Amino acid sequence: MDINGKYFKSYLEREDAFKKQYNADRIKKQHAKGKLTAHERIALLFDSGTFEEIDAYVTPSDQGVEFGKIEMSYGDGVVTGHGMIDGRLVFAYAQDFTIMGGSLGIVHARKIAKIQEMALKMGAPIIGINDSGGARIQEGIASLNGYGIIFNNIIQSSGIIPQISVIMGPAAGGAVYGPALTDWVFMTSHTSYMFVTGPNVVREVLNEDISSEDLGGAETHARKSGVANMIYDDEENTIIALRKFLSYLPSNNLENPPVAAYDNSTPDVNEKLRDIVPDDPNKAYDVRDIISLIVDRNSFFETSELFAPNIVTGFGRLEGKTIGIVANQPKVLAGVLDIDSSTKGARFIRFCDVFNIPILTLEDVPGFLPGKDQEHSGIIRHGAKLLFAYSEATVPRITIILRKAYGGAYIVMNSRSMGGDFNFAWPSAEIAVMGPDGAVAILYRRELADAKDPVAMKKELVKRYREKVANPFIADEKGYIDEVIDPAMTRRKVLSAFTALSNKSVKVPSRKHGNMPL
Repeated sequence: MDINGKYFKSYLEREDAFKKQYNADRIKKQHAKGKLTAHERIALLFDSGTFEEIDAYVTPSDQGVEFGKIEMSYGDGVVTGHGMIDGRLVFAYAQDFTIMGGSLGIVHARKIAKIQEMALKMGAPIIGINDSGGARIQEGIASLNGYGIIFNNIIQSSGIIPQISVIMGPAAGGAVYGPALTDWVFMTSHTSYMFVTGPNVVREVLNEDISSEDLGGAETHARKSGVANMIYDDEENTIIALRKFLSYLPSNNLENPPVAAYDNSTPDVNEKLRDIVPDDPNKAYDVRDIISLIVDRNSFFETSELFAPNIVTGFGRLEGKTIGIVANQPKVLAGVLDIDSSTKGARFIRFCDVFNIPILTLEDVPGFLPGKDQEHSGIIRHGAKLLFAYSEATVPRITIILRKAYGGAYIVMNSRSMGGDFNFAWPSAEIAVMGPDGAVAILYRRELADAKDPVAMKKELVKRYREKVANPFIADEKGYIDEVIDPAMTRRKVLSAFTALSNKSVKVPSRKHGNMPL
């Protein structure tokens, strides 16, 4: 055999060794947990045949071998590379739990860092699939240094390319801060966990018994902490949703979001919108019913659905073009703003702003949630985040006041004075310093106390206040809103307004960055 033949034989031998390292028993164990392997996840995520793996044959560092076995496998427990998702370039890494538990050593970290830096240079999204036992203990400070490199890269890319974390197994200790720094976090129910300290440490230090699921499972982070934005029942559905989610986003901050095909199936004028908001201002309704009739049919993708459900956020399309939607939800806590909903809304608005996604705000807010717990936990500071995010945003911003718009909450929700580009109101809108009941109770306290029939008197005064003060036509006539519109015409008005704003340009004052009240 000639020399070329010898070289080729060596190549084939190495290919064979690479395949054999994926132990069938380990793969079977992974599947038994309801989890896919790293390569199976990558195959589902990318368009068929487009993924190109990078650094597949690197080997782990031998640092710390005297403290425990380090498996000298190819790839060092992480798959990295690039490919196409719906024909668009995306970079990704997927930690491989079947190789040393997906633990992160310095070589593993350098592979991830290399992909991060390539994604930034190419202006393409990056997806990190996390399934790891954490830092490789044998390597000591080298593995910790690796995490630092990864975290720094995430921060340098923030606001330039979309960064998405997918948790499909454990993520513990310092490893959790990588996902927390990215734009979006997906988790799978029952098989993914995130915590700074695990159940064993909690038990030892605090003498509390708690399961991994209750401490840091997908449901916990999606509903209570807000760390997870989207959760799904299994890995296949998580990846399907992730592919759909990417279709709303641009590849980087210099591009506009992709435009989807539009089939003209959504009417621009819809009389159903006239019947959703109840005549009784104290009755609830689901704001998502309004959203679904404004955006293109079946195009609404809700984000952080389980966390702070008194505010709804998500992406939709108008004639195929992506918009971000922020809406108070009267169905939950009457749509009041609290600490969690303020933070959720602010984070979403800032993402839309850096990635050129216009924002539609649907307002029905009675105010901020009162009480000792909210005040002592910093509702002032957290509410100011929402205020800051709206005012800072330079993308097109439209507000529609559906019903209540009271006090400071009215100002915060993209009011005209905060830089909202177009502010419309439905005839059902009530715009005032506070609700009519509260206003009358303060303004006519003495009169009501002396009245023979205070209930009837208050009812009449509330009615008069609604007509003379909170009436949206007064705000329209004084120029505080642009127009009171027929609810049926909402989609047409929004389409027209966003078209008018398509070339919006704002000159931002020169500064390093603002100082958001974090």
